[in-house]
Amino acid sequence: MERAHRAKLQRRFRAQLKRARVICLDIPDDYAFMQPELVALLEKKVARHLPSPLGGEGGRRSRPDEG
Repeated sequence: MERAHRAKLQRRFRAQLKRARVICLDIPDDYAFMQPELVALLEKKVARHLPSPLGGEGGRRSRPDEG
């Protein structure tokens, strides 16, 4: 998503996005579907916004039954 895409979403769906967090990854729309360079760029940029499967800093919180 480019910043222009985010701006369009916010203009069109302002009420629905009031409590949502929209993250712009600043990836230009210059890639083919599943192009390896795009996949690598997405993996790199998205990782910081998702919980880590290993936990720890920035990772997911453990559930009470995970001790």
